[in-house]
Amino acid sequence: MSDKEAAKNKFIAQFDELVNELVGALKGYNISDEAVAWFKNSLYYNSVGGKLNRGLSVIDTYRILTGKNELSDEEYFKASILGWSIELLQAFFLVSDDIMDNSKTRRGQPCWYLVPKVGMIAINDAFMLETAIYVLLKKHFRNEAYYVDLLELFHEVTFQTELGQLLDLITAPEDAIDLSKFSLEKHSFIVIYKTAYYSFYLPVVLAMYLAGINSPEDLKQAHDVLIPLGEYFQIQDDYLDCYGDPEVIGKIGTDIQDNKCSWLINKALPKASPQQRQVLDDNYGQKNGESEAKVKQIFKELELEQDYLAYEENVVADIRKKIEQVDESRGFKREVLTAFLGKIYKRQK
Repeated sequence: MSDKEAAKNKFIAQFDELVNELVGALKGYNISDEAVAWFKNSLYYNSVGGKLNRGLSVIDTYRILTGKNELSDEEYFKASILGWSIELLQAFFLVSDDIMDNSKTRRGQPCWYLVPKVGMIAINDAFMLETAIYVLLKKHFRNEAYYVDLLELFHEVTFQTELGQLLDLITAPEDAIDLSKFSLEKHSFIVIYKTAYYSFYLPVVLAMYLAGINSPEDLKQAHDVLIPLGEYFQIQDDYLDCYGDPEVIGKIGTDIQDNKCSWLINKALPKASPQQRQVLDDNYGQKNGESEAKVKQIFKELELEQDYLAYEENVVADIRKKIEQVDESRGFKREVLTAFLGKIYKRQK
C-alpha cells in the first residue's frame, strides 16, 4: 500500500468516530431509530467515496506549517475533524447540485436523490450534511480562541460557493442555450467562487488557524496565491473535459453537451468568424455526438488547445513568482503553496 493510500485509509477510519458522535447527537433529541439509521446512511453514502483531496489537504498543510511529519493523536484528530468538515460541505453541495442538474450518477453510483425511497428527502439530507459541520465544530473547538474564526470562515465560504453556483445556473441553463450570456469575466467569477474558495483556500486557512498562524498578512498571502491556483485548476478541468484521455480521467467529458460556461467556449466566442459563431450557436449544448463533434471542430480551427497551453505556462509562471515573494517571517510557509501547485501542474486527470 502506498503512503497516499495509507493516509486516505487512516482518514476514512477517523470518519467512523465522527459518525458515531453525530449519531449520538441525534439520539440526544430522542428521534426514532429509523431516522438515526437514515442519517447515518446519508453520511456514509454522500461523504465517503470521492478522492477526499480537500479533507486530506488540511492534514498535509498542518504538517507543513508545524514542521511535523508525525502528528500526535490529538493533533491528527483535530486536523481530521476540520478535514471531514470540508468533506461534509462538499457532500452538501453535491447532493444539492445533483438535484439542480438532474444528474444521474455520482462517484460511480446513483445520485442520492435517485436512491429508492430517498427522492426529495435528499434536500433535507443536504441541509443535515451541512449542519453536521457545526455540531462537530461546537463539540471539539468551542473552547479554542479561533472558534469564531472557524464558524465565520465556513459560513463565508459556503455563501461564496453558492454565489458561484447561482451565476452558473442563470448563465448556462441546460434547457435555454444562449451563448451571448457567456463571457470570460463571468467564467472567472463562477470558478473562483464556486470552486477556488472551498477547494483551495478553505483547507489551507483551516490548517493555519489550527497551527496558530492567523495574521491578516498571512491570510492575505494565502488568498492571493490559492485563488488564482483554484481558477487555474478549474480551467485545467475545462480543458481536460474536451482534450483529456477518458481512460486516464475515468469519465467522458460532457461540458459541450451540457451547455457549460467553460473556459474553452468563452475563448472561442470572441475568436470565431460569423460562420463559426453560427455553428457554435446551433450546436453547443445539444445532447448528441454529432453536434458535439461540430463544436470540437471549431475549437480545433480556432487553436484553443494551443491557447490553453500558453495560458497554463503564463499563469504558472505568475503563481510561482507570487510564491517566491511570500514572507515566511510570521509562520506561513511557501511549501504549502508549492505543494498545491505540484499536484496540479500538467496533471492529466
